[in-house]
Order: sequence, then structure tokens, then C-alpha cells
Amino acid sequence: MGGKMQLAQADVELRALERKFDIVVIVSMFFAFIGGYHIHQMLLAGDWSFWIDWKDRMWWPVVAPIADIAFPAAIQSILWTRFKMPIGATFSTVGLFFGQWMNRYWNFWGWGTYPLNFVFPETLIPQAVVLDGVLMISNNFVVTALVGGELWGWLFYPANWPMIAPYHVPVEYYGQLMSMADLIQYEYIRTSTPEYIRMVETGTMRSFAGGVLGVSAFFSGFVSTCMYFLWWFFGKFFGSTKFVKHAAV
Repeated sequence: MGGKMQLAQADVELRALERKFDIVVIVSMFFAFIGGYHIHQMLLAGDWSFWIDWKDRMWWPVVAPIADIAFPAAIQSILWTRFKMPIGATFSTVGLFFGQWMNRYWNFWGWGTYPLNFVFPETLIPQAVVLDGVLMISNNFVVTALVGGELWGWLFYPANWPMIAPYHVPVEYYGQLMSMADLIQYEYIRTSTPEYIRMVETGTMRSFAGGVLGVSAFFSGFVSTCMYFLWWFFGKFFGSTKFVKHAAV
């Protein structure tokens, strides 16, 4: 009788240990995922995400959505095909948003002393909710890529406009007309190459009826659709389980 009680007590302790181990693994994987997504985003869209004066109407709506749709597509592939959970894109972008704000607060403001209104990140959560909604309604990743991928690119700038609108206000500074974002860049000089001290929104895309935002959004949506297909299959491949047949001796 005493042996059975000891075995039952040991089983309870093992189950509790397994739950603690699962919690540690899940939390560790979550932070590893945030780190991977954040590094991916910094390498491909870093300057456009870091600095308010780089959040222009021409290149920022192109670079950031194309780079940022990769992980949501892969996580959607895993969570939808394995668990039928339409939360992959939202989960990814919320994790990225959390990691970005940790980086901005501790590194840029706490260590680099840049004001937070100079380095705040863009938001991808509204576009991610739409992407998950299209997948849930259509139950088809092709439709999600074609419709959700286009909406991902088109909705990027409108979703972020309420945050960046105050920094597009024109100001006159020593006889020069510039935006509030440009004025901030002159007050907070960044190190590295002279490339950082320049007007970002330059180029020939203004030949399209005098505006560039519509062209940028359309091109971003088109490439985001292609990127969605690519990373959906990446997620499907790395999220699959393979069994190796053991040869009989």
C-alpha cells in the first residue's frame, strides 16, 4: 500500500515538473521567435522602422510591409494547417511589436538617449488582423495570399498615418521649408555615414500624377503577395514532421 502511495506521489511530482518544463520551453521559444523576427525586420527594414524622418511616403510603405510579411505567413502556415488556428499573423506582429518597443525603450531611449517620438516603430497589427480574417473566411492560403497580401501592402500606410501625421507638418527653419521629422533629424544627429543626414523622399516616382503613395502601396501589395506564397511554403516545410523508416537488421 505504501509503495502505491509513493508511486502516486512521484507521478504527481513528475507531472508538475513536466508542466514547469513546458512553461519554460514555451516562454523561451516565444522570446527566441521575437528575437528572430526582430532581427529579420532590422536587417531588411531597419532604418525605415527606426527613424521618424525615414517614414516617408515613397520607400517606407514599400520596404517595411514586404520585409514584415515573411514571419506572419510562415506562422500562419503552421498554426492553420496543424491546429486550424487563424491567429498566426496577429501573434507574429504582436510579438514583433513587443520586441520593438523593448528595443526602443532600453536601447534607443535608455542607452542612446534618443526621444521615443524619434524612434517609435510602425504597427502591423491592423494588417495582421485582416490577413488572419481573410484566411479564416476563405479557408484557402491562395486566396489569403492574393487578397490578404494586397491588403497587407495597401493598409500599411493608412494604419500608421495617425501616428506619423504630426511629423509631416511643414515648418520653416532658417529660411528652409521642411517637415517636423526633418527638423528632428537635424537636432538629433546620428553617427555613421553621411547617408543619415539627407532628405529621404527623393526620386522620380513623383512623375506618376504627382503622387507616390498609391504606386508604392500597389507595388508593396504585389510583392507582399509573392512573399506570402514563398514563406507559406517555408513554414509548411519547417513545421512538418518527418519519420525515417528504420531498416530491419
